[in-house]
Amino acid sequence: MRVAILSRKESLYSTGRLVEAARQRGHDVRVYDPTLFAMGVSANPTLYYEGTPFPGADAVIPRIGASITFYGVAVVRQMEQMGLFCANESQAIARSRDKLRCLQVLSRHKIGMPPTEFVRAKADILPAIERLGGAPVILKVLEGTQGIGVILAESAKVAEAVIEAFQSAKQNLLIQKFVKESKGRDIRAFVVGSRVVAAMRRSASAGDEFRSNVHLGGTVSKIDLSREYQETAIKAAQIVGLNIAGVDMLESAQGPAILEVNSSPGLEGIEKATGVDVASEIMAFCEERARFAEVRLEQMLRFKQGYAVVSVLVAPDCPIAGRTLREADLTSRDVFILGIERGSLRYNFPHAGTRIEAGDLVVCYGKLSVLREIFPSTAEEPRRPASRRASRAVDNR
Repeated sequence: MRVAILSRKESLYSTGRLVEAARQRGHDVRVYDPTLFAMGVSANPTLYYEGTPFPGADAVIPRIGASITFYGVAVVRQMEQMGLFCANESQAIARSRDKLRCLQVLSRHKIGMPPTEFVRAKADILPAIERLGGAPVILKVLEGTQGIGVILAESAKVAEAVIEAFQSAKQNLLIQKFVKESKGRDIRAFVVGSRVVAAMRRSASAGDEFRSNVHLGGTVSKIDLSREYQETAIKAAQIVGLNIAGVDMLESAQGPAILEVNSSPGLEGIEKATGVDVASEIMAFCEERARFAEVRLEQMLRFKQGYAVVSVLVAPDCPIAGRTLREADLTSRDVFILGIERGSLRYNFPHAGTRIEAGDLVVCYGKLSVLREIFPSTAEEPRRPASRRASRAVDNR
Protein backbone atom coordinates (compact mmCIF):
# COMPACT_ATOMS: atom_id res chain seq x y z
CA MET A 1 0.00 0.00 0.00
CA ARG A 2 1.22 3.51 -0.82
CA VAL A 3 0.96 5.74 2.25
CA ALA A 4 1.27 9.55 2.18
CA ILE A 5 1.84 11.33 5.49
CA LEU A 6 1.18 15.07 5.46
CA SER A 7 3.64 16.62 7.90
CA ARG A 8 6.13 19.48 7.95
CA LYS A 9 9.03 17.25 9.11
CA GLU A 10 9.79 13.54 9.14
CA SER A 11 12.02 14.16 12.17
CA LEU A 12 8.97 14.85 14.38
CA TYR A 13 8.35 11.96 16.78
CA SER A 14 4.79 11.22 15.65
CA THR A 15 5.65 11.43 11.96
CA GLY A 16 8.71 9.24 12.41
CA ARG A 17 6.73 6.60 14.29
CA LEU A 18 4.09 6.48 11.54
CA VAL A 19 6.81 6.07 8.92
CA GLU A 20 8.41 3.30 10.97
CA ALA A 21 5.09 1.48 11.45
CA ALA A 22 4.26 1.71 7.75
CA ARG A 23 7.61 0.26 6.71
CA GLN A 24 7.40 -2.52 9.28
CA ARG A 25 4.07 -3.52 7.76
CA GLY A 26 5.55 -3.57 4.25
CA HIS A 27 4.11 -0.33 2.90
CA ASP A 28 5.66 2.26 0.61
CA VAL A 29 5.53 5.46 2.66
CA ARG A 30 6.51 9.06 1.97
CA VAL A 31 6.23 12.28 4.00
CA TYR A 32 4.90 15.37 2.20
CA ASP A 33 5.10 18.92 3.52
CA PRO A 34 1.57 20.30 2.96
CA THR A 35 2.91 23.80 2.21
CA LEU A 36 4.83 22.51 -0.83
CA PHE A 37 1.73 21.39 -2.71
CA ALA A 38 0.17 23.40 -5.52
CA MET A 39 -3.46 22.79 -6.46
CA GLY A 40 -5.27 22.99 -9.76
CA VAL A 41 -8.97 23.55 -9.07
CA SER A 42 -11.05 22.56 -12.10
CA ALA A 43 -13.38 19.85 -13.39
CA ASN A 44 -10.31 17.60 -13.26
CA PRO A 45 -8.62 18.53 -9.93
CA THR A 46 -4.84 18.19 -9.85
CA LEU A 47 -2.05 18.35 -7.29
CA TYR A 48 1.63 19.13 -7.74
CA TYR A 49 4.35 18.56 -5.17
CA GLU A 50 7.48 20.66 -5.61
CA GLY A 51 6.46 21.19 -9.23
CA THR A 52 5.88 17.49 -10.00
CA PRO A 53 2.45 15.84 -10.38
CA PHE A 54 1.45 14.16 -7.13
CA PRO A 55 1.58 10.37 -7.73
CA GLY A 56 -1.36 9.67 -5.40
CA ALA A 57 -1.62 7.23 -2.52
CA ASP A 58 -3.82 4.43 -1.22
CA ALA A 59 -4.05 6.12 2.17
CA VAL A 60 -3.33 9.67 3.31
CA ILE A 61 -2.62 10.41 6.98
CA PRO A 62 -2.93 14.16 7.65
CA ARG A 63 -0.73 15.61 10.42
CA ILE A 64 -1.70 19.23 9.89
CA GLY A 65 -0.06 21.64 12.34
CA ALA A 66 -2.08 24.51 13.80
CA SER A 67 0.12 27.11 12.07
CA ILE A 68 -0.87 25.84 8.60
CA THR A 69 -4.45 24.77 9.26
CA PHE A 70 -6.03 26.73 6.40
CA TYR A 71 -3.64 25.60 3.67
CA GLY A 72 -3.23 22.10 5.07
CA VAL A 73 -7.00 21.55 5.17
CA ALA A 74 -7.24 22.83 1.58
CA VAL A 75 -4.68 20.21 0.49
CA VAL A 76 -6.61 17.43 2.24
CA ARG A 77 -9.83 18.67 0.62
CA GLN A 78 -8.18 18.60 -2.80
CA MET A 79 -7.08 15.01 -2.22
CA GLU A 80 -10.66 14.11 -1.31
CA GLN A 81 -11.85 15.69 -4.56
CA MET A 82 -9.37 13.43 -6.37
CA GLY A 83 -10.93 10.36 -4.73
CA LEU A 84 -8.10 9.60 -2.30
CA PHE A 85 -8.80 8.04 1.09
CA CYS A 86 -7.82 10.44 3.90
CA ALA A 87 -7.73 9.00 7.42
CA ASN A 88 -9.17 12.26 8.76
CA GLU A 89 -11.36 14.29 6.46
CA SER A 90 -10.79 17.98 5.79
CA GLN A 91 -14.09 19.19 7.25
CA ALA A 92 -13.51 17.27 10.49
CA ILE A 93 -9.98 18.70 10.85
CA ALA A 94 -11.27 22.25 10.36
CA ARG A 95 -14.12 21.63 12.81
CA SER A 96 -11.76 20.35 15.51
CA ARG A 97 -9.34 23.28 15.16
CA ASP A 98 -11.95 25.91 16.04
CA LYS A 99 -12.68 25.32 19.73
CA LEU A 100 -15.95 27.24 19.65
CA ARG A 101 -17.24 25.49 16.55
CA CYS A 102 -16.23 22.11 17.98
CA LEU A 103 -18.06 22.74 21.25
CA GLN A 104 -21.12 24.01 19.38
CA VAL A 105 -21.24 20.80 17.36
CA LEU A 106 -20.83 18.67 20.49
CA SER A 107 -23.50 20.66 22.35
CA ARG A 108 -26.22 19.31 20.05
CA HIS A 109 -25.65 15.87 21.54
CA LYS A 110 -25.98 14.50 25.05
CA ILE A 111 -22.32 14.66 25.96
CA GLY A 112 -20.64 16.18 29.02
CA MET A 113 -18.71 19.45 28.63
CA PRO A 114 -17.57 22.19 31.03
CA PRO A 115 -20.11 25.06 30.82
CA THR A 116 -18.75 27.61 28.35
CA GLU A 117 -19.58 31.20 27.34
CA PHE A 118 -18.53 33.27 24.34
CA VAL A 119 -19.06 37.02 24.27
CA ARG A 120 -17.93 40.04 22.29
CA ALA A 121 -19.24 43.14 24.07
CA LYS A 122 -17.49 44.29 27.25
CA ALA A 123 -20.86 44.62 29.02
CA ASP A 124 -21.46 40.87 28.54
CA ILE A 125 -18.20 39.65 30.15
CA LEU A 126 -19.08 39.88 33.84
CA PRO A 127 -22.66 38.50 33.39
CA ALA A 128 -21.19 35.55 31.47
CA ILE A 129 -18.77 34.82 34.33
CA GLU A 130 -21.64 34.99 36.82
CA ARG A 131 -23.62 32.49 34.73
CA LEU A 132 -20.67 30.11 35.07
CA GLY A 133 -20.76 30.40 38.85
CA GLY A 134 -18.20 33.16 39.19
CA ALA A 135 -14.41 33.19 39.24
CA PRO A 136 -12.05 31.51 38.87
CA VAL A 137 -12.66 30.77 35.19
CA ILE A 138 -10.59 29.37 32.33
CA LEU A 139 -9.95 31.57 29.28
CA LYS A 140 -9.02 29.92 25.97
CA VAL A 141 -8.06 31.28 22.57
CA LEU A 142 -10.07 29.64 19.81
CA GLU A 143 -7.17 27.98 18.00
CA GLY A 144 -4.54 27.38 20.70
CA THR A 145 -2.70 24.05 21.00
CA GLN A 146 -0.55 22.25 23.59
CA GLY A 147 -1.92 24.42 26.40
CA ILE A 148 -0.79 27.67 24.78
CA GLY A 149 -3.43 30.40 25.07
CA VAL A 150 -5.11 28.83 28.12
CA ILE A 151 -5.30 31.15 31.13
CA LEU A 152 -6.68 30.73 34.64
CA ALA A 153 -8.33 33.99 35.74
CA GLU A 154 -8.64 34.05 39.53
CA SER A 155 -11.10 36.96 39.58
CA ALA A 156 -13.78 38.37 37.31
CA LYS A 157 -11.88 41.67 36.97
CA VAL A 158 -8.74 39.85 35.83
CA ALA A 159 -10.80 37.86 33.33
CA GLU A 160 -12.38 41.06 32.01
CA ALA A 161 -8.97 42.71 31.56
CA VAL A 162 -7.47 39.67 29.81
CA ILE A 163 -10.42 39.32 27.42
CA GLU A 164 -10.26 43.01 26.51
CA ALA A 165 -6.51 42.78 25.90
CA PHE A 166 -6.88 39.75 23.62
CA GLN A 167 -9.81 41.29 21.75
CA SER A 168 -7.74 44.40 21.09
CA ALA A 169 -5.23 42.07 19.41
CA LYS A 170 -8.09 40.58 17.37
CA GLN A 171 -8.09 37.35 19.39
CA ASN A 172 -11.35 35.96 20.74
CA LEU A 173 -11.50 33.99 23.98
CA LEU A 174 -13.82 31.34 25.34
CA ILE A 175 -14.82 31.62 29.00
CA GLN A 176 -15.09 28.21 30.64
CA LYS A 177 -16.09 27.06 34.09
CA PHE A 178 -13.10 25.98 36.19
CA VAL A 179 -13.65 22.35 37.23
CA LYS A 180 -11.94 22.37 40.61
CA GLU A 181 -12.31 18.67 41.30
CA SER A 182 -10.10 17.83 38.29
CA LYS A 183 -7.15 19.11 40.39
CA GLY A 184 -4.88 19.92 37.43
CA ARG A 185 -5.48 16.55 35.81
CA ASP A 186 -7.16 15.38 32.64
CA ILE A 187 -7.46 12.26 30.51
CA ARG A 188 -6.28 11.80 26.94
CA ALA A 189 -8.09 8.97 25.14
CA PHE A 190 -6.62 8.03 21.77
CA VAL A 191 -9.43 6.98 19.43
CA VAL A 192 -8.73 5.06 16.22
CA GLY A 193 -11.81 4.10 14.21
CA SER A 194 -14.43 3.03 16.72
CA ARG A 195 -12.05 2.05 19.54
CA VAL A 196 -10.03 3.69 22.29
CA VAL A 197 -6.65 2.08 21.61
CA ALA A 198 -4.79 3.79 24.49
CA ALA A 199 -5.47 6.20 27.33
CA MET A 200 -3.39 8.16 29.80
CA ARG A 201 -3.92 10.55 32.69
CA ARG A 202 -2.00 13.82 32.48
CA SER A 203 -1.14 15.76 35.63
CA ALA A 204 0.11 19.33 35.88
CA SER A 205 3.62 20.01 37.16
CA ALA A 206 4.07 21.13 40.75
CA GLY A 207 3.37 24.70 41.81
CA ASP A 208 0.62 26.93 40.49
CA GLU A 209 0.49 25.31 37.05
CA PHE A 210 -3.02 24.01 36.29
CA ARG A 211 -2.43 22.90 32.68
CA SER A 212 -1.57 19.22 32.34
CA ASN A 213 0.00 19.34 28.86
CA VAL A 214 3.20 17.30 28.52
CA HIS A 215 4.81 20.17 26.57
CA LEU A 216 4.40 22.32 29.72
CA GLY A 217 6.07 19.84 32.05
CA GLY A 218 3.04 17.72 32.90
CA THR A 219 3.48 14.06 33.82
CA VAL A 220 1.61 11.12 32.30
CA SER A 221 0.54 7.69 33.49
CA LYS A 222 -1.36 4.81 31.96
CA ILE A 223 -5.04 4.52 32.85
CA ASP A 224 -7.67 1.85 32.25
CA LEU A 225 -10.75 3.79 31.20
CA SER A 226 -14.19 2.83 32.39
CA ARG A 227 -16.79 2.03 29.77
CA GLU A 228 -18.44 5.43 30.35
CA TYR A 229 -15.24 7.32 29.55
CA GLN A 230 -14.45 5.13 26.55
CA GLU A 231 -17.90 5.59 25.07
CA THR A 232 -17.77 9.35 25.67
CA ALA A 233 -14.41 9.60 23.85
CA ILE A 234 -15.62 7.53 20.90
CA LYS A 235 -18.86 9.48 20.68
CA ALA A 236 -17.03 12.83 20.73
CA ALA A 237 -14.67 11.75 17.93
CA GLN A 238 -17.59 10.49 15.85
CA ILE A 239 -19.63 13.66 16.35
CA VAL A 240 -16.72 15.80 15.18
CA GLY A 241 -16.15 13.36 12.31
CA LEU A 242 -12.64 12.19 13.12
CA ASN A 243 -11.40 8.64 12.60
CA ILE A 244 -8.15 9.37 14.46
CA ALA A 245 -8.47 11.67 17.46
CA GLY A 246 -7.03 12.56 20.82
CA VAL A 247 -10.00 13.27 23.06
CA ASP A 248 -9.22 15.27 26.20
CA MET A 249 -11.62 14.87 29.13
CA LEU A 250 -11.91 16.12 32.68
CA GLU A 251 -13.01 13.89 35.52
CA SER A 252 -15.83 16.08 36.83
CA ALA A 253 -18.30 15.32 39.60
CA GLN A 254 -20.91 14.72 36.90
CA GLY A 255 -18.72 12.32 34.93
CA PRO A 256 -16.56 12.80 31.81
CA ALA A 257 -16.47 16.36 30.46
CA ILE A 258 -15.00 16.93 27.00
CA LEU A 259 -12.31 19.60 26.82
CA GLU A 260 -11.07 19.19 23.25
CA VAL A 261 -11.06 16.80 20.32
CA ASN A 262 -7.69 16.89 18.56
CA SER A 263 -7.26 15.90 14.92
CA SER A 264 -3.44 15.51 15.04
CA PRO A 265 -2.76 14.07 18.51
CA GLY A 266 0.87 13.44 19.40
CA LEU A 267 2.07 9.86 19.80
CA GLU A 268 5.10 10.33 22.03
CA GLY A 269 3.43 10.85 25.39
CA ILE A 270 0.78 8.19 24.99
CA GLU A 271 3.06 5.52 23.53
CA LYS A 272 5.62 5.98 26.29
CA ALA A 273 2.99 6.10 29.04
CA THR A 274 1.00 3.08 27.89
CA GLY A 275 3.43 0.92 25.91
CA VAL A 276 0.82 0.68 23.13
CA ASP A 277 2.07 0.82 19.54
CA VAL A 278 -0.42 3.51 18.54
CA ALA A 279 1.32 4.11 15.20
CA SER A 280 0.65 0.50 14.18
CA GLU A 281 -2.98 0.83 15.30
CA ILE A 282 -3.35 3.82 12.97
CA MET A 283 -1.71 1.94 10.13
CA ALA A 284 -3.95 -1.12 10.67
CA PHE A 285 -6.99 1.16 10.53
CA CYS A 286 -5.78 2.66 7.24
CA GLU A 287 -5.18 -0.80 5.78
CA GLU A 288 -8.70 -1.88 6.65
CA ARG A 289 -10.49 1.29 5.59
CA ALA A 290 -8.55 2.12 2.41
CA ARG A 291 -9.86 -1.03 0.75
CA PHE A 292 -13.41 0.32 0.92
CA ALA A 293 -12.78 3.97 0.14
CA GLU A 294 -14.43 3.78 -3.29
CA VAL A 295 -17.41 1.62 -2.28
CA ARG A 296 -20.79 3.36 -2.30
CA LEU A 297 -23.96 1.93 -0.79
CA GLU A 298 -25.93 2.31 -4.00
CA GLN A 299 -23.31 0.18 -5.77
CA MET A 300 -23.74 -2.54 -3.16
CA LEU A 301 -27.53 -2.43 -3.46
CA ARG A 302 -27.24 -3.16 -7.18
CA PHE A 303 -24.58 -5.82 -6.67
CA LYS A 304 -26.70 -8.99 -6.83
CA GLN A 305 -30.27 -10.17 -6.78
CA GLY A 306 -31.16 -11.77 -3.47
CA TYR A 307 -28.86 -9.41 -1.53
CA ALA A 308 -30.00 -6.45 0.56
CA VAL A 309 -29.15 -4.02 3.31
CA VAL A 310 -31.10 -4.61 6.53
CA SER A 311 -31.34 -2.79 9.83
CA VAL A 312 -32.34 -5.13 12.65
CA LEU A 313 -32.33 -5.31 16.45
CA VAL A 314 -30.20 -8.10 17.93
CA ALA A 315 -32.38 -10.28 20.16
CA PRO A 316 -30.92 -12.03 23.25
CA ASP A 317 -31.34 -15.43 21.54
CA CYS A 318 -29.73 -14.28 18.29
CA PRO A 319 -26.85 -16.66 17.38
CA ILE A 320 -24.36 -13.80 17.07
CA ALA A 321 -25.27 -12.02 20.35
CA GLY A 322 -22.29 -11.94 22.73
CA ARG A 323 -19.78 -12.80 19.99
CA THR A 324 -17.18 -10.63 18.30
CA LEU A 325 -17.38 -10.10 14.55
CA ARG A 326 -14.30 -12.28 14.22
CA GLU A 327 -15.95 -15.10 16.18
CA ALA A 328 -19.23 -14.77 14.27
CA ASP A 329 -17.31 -15.09 10.96
CA LEU A 330 -20.17 -13.57 9.00
CA THR A 331 -18.04 -12.63 5.99
CA SER A 332 -17.60 -16.31 5.10
CA ARG A 333 -21.39 -16.40 4.70
CA ASP A 334 -21.57 -13.26 2.53
CA VAL A 335 -22.78 -11.01 5.36
CA PHE A 336 -20.99 -7.74 6.08
CA ILE A 337 -21.67 -5.52 9.11
CA LEU A 338 -21.72 -1.88 8.00
CA GLY A 339 -22.54 -0.34 11.36
CA ILE A 340 -23.68 -0.97 14.91
CA GLU A 341 -25.81 1.43 16.94
CA ARG A 342 -25.61 0.97 20.71
CA GLY A 343 -27.55 3.57 22.61
CA SER A 344 -26.11 6.93 21.61
CA LEU A 345 -22.99 5.37 20.06
CA ARG A 346 -22.50 4.38 16.44
CA TYR A 347 -19.71 2.09 15.26
CA ASN A 348 -19.24 2.45 11.51
CA PHE A 349 -17.39 -0.39 9.74
CA PRO A 350 -16.66 -1.90 13.17
CA HIS A 351 -13.38 -3.58 14.02
CA ALA A 352 -13.22 -7.40 13.90
CA GLY A 353 -12.82 -7.42 17.67
CA THR A 354 -16.09 -5.52 18.22
CA ARG A 355 -18.57 -7.57 20.27
CA ILE A 356 -22.22 -7.67 19.20
CA GLU A 357 -24.55 -7.28 22.17
CA ALA A 358 -28.22 -8.01 22.63
CA GLY A 359 -30.12 -4.77 22.03
CA ASP A 360 -27.68 -3.53 19.38
CA LEU A 361 -29.16 -2.21 16.16
CA VAL A 362 -26.99 -3.62 13.37
CA VAL A 363 -26.92 -2.48 9.77
CA CYS A 364 -25.65 -5.22 7.49
CA TYR A 365 -25.44 -6.18 3.83
CA GLY A 366 -25.72 -9.74 2.68
CA LYS A 367 -27.61 -12.63 1.19
CA LEU A 368 -31.25 -12.51 2.28
CA SER A 369 -31.52 -16.24 2.89
CA VAL A 370 -28.56 -16.09 5.29
CA LEU A 371 -29.84 -12.93 6.97
CA ARG A 372 -33.15 -14.67 7.68
CA GLU A 373 -31.25 -17.51 9.38
CA ILE A 374 -29.27 -15.12 11.57
CA PHE A 375 -32.21 -12.80 12.25
CA PRO A 376 -35.36 -14.97 12.06
CA SER A 377 -37.69 -11.97 12.50
CA THR A 378 -36.30 -10.39 9.31
CA ALA A 379 -38.62 -12.21 6.93
CA GLU A 380 -38.79 -9.59 4.18
CA GLU A 381 -36.47 -7.16 2.46
CA PRO A 382 -35.98 -3.95 4.46
CA ARG A 383 -38.35 -1.05 4.11
CA ARG A 384 -37.06 2.31 2.87
CA PRO A 385 -36.36 3.77 6.38
CA ALA A 386 -33.91 0.94 7.05
CA SER A 387 -32.03 1.78 3.86
CA ARG A 388 -31.82 5.41 4.90
CA ARG A 389 -30.45 4.37 8.28
CA ALA A 390 -27.85 2.22 6.54
CA SER A 391 -26.91 5.11 4.29
CA ARG A 392 -26.25 7.34 7.30
CA ALA A 393 -24.03 4.69 8.81
CA VAL A 394 -21.88 4.63 5.69
CA ASP A 395 -21.82 8.38 5.08
CA ASN A 396 -20.81 9.26 8.66
CA ARG A 397 -17.77 7.05 8.79
